[in-house]
Amino acid sequence: MRVAPEGWPFILLAWALVLLAALAGWPVVALILAPIACWVIAFFRDPVREGPRGDRLVIAPADGVVVSIIPIDEPSVVAGAATRVSIFMNVFNVHVNRYPATGEVTRREHRAGRFFNAATEKAALENEQSDVGLQTAHGPILVRQIAGLVARRIVTDHAVGTHVAQAERMGLIRFGSRVDVFLPAGTPILVREGERTVAGTTVIAEWPA
Repeated sequence: MRVAPEGWPFILLAWALVLLAALAGWPVVALILAPIACWVIAFFRDPVREGPRGDRLVIAPADGVVVSIIPIDEPSVVAGAATRVSIFMNVFNVHVNRYPATGEVTRREHRAGRFFNAATEKAALENEQSDVGLQTAHGPILVRQIAGLVARRIVTDHAVGTHVAQAERMGLIRFGSRVDVFLPAGTPILVREGERTVAGTTVIAEWPA
């Protein structure tokens, strides 16, 4: 199983604690810690993803559940009326994020903030977050990584000016979080609230022909 590089310090620490408990003669503690250590490996898994590809398709940037689809004004990248698709990741989802489309990174901004439950609307306004703007062949897209209740670090991989490919790794959020995608108003959305998405695989929208 492929693992995100950011996970190795946590994985090694978790299994070191299991080993120390076993060597100290605390088998019950070791048995309790072992499933947690296995979960840490699973949390940082980075599976290869395949699925539909193409300039007209917008692919899910995150594994999780669509918690809201709303009209909203987005001034920084879309520069006007937009539709926001919000995907919530729980602690059992893959947390590697992927680019929804091929294009050039036009904006990257990190904002410090709070750590409310990422599934709530309050999180969109007050939580720590990182914006990545993309200029694609069909128009601008803003992808916003939002830290969650127990998340404490957002990793965003690429600088402004980088050309990135659809479904390429965009970054990672540690321990529960959310990713919002902002598309120009009128872009047909192909998912519904409550639907589960798979990063790099699920088509969430399609640009008009």
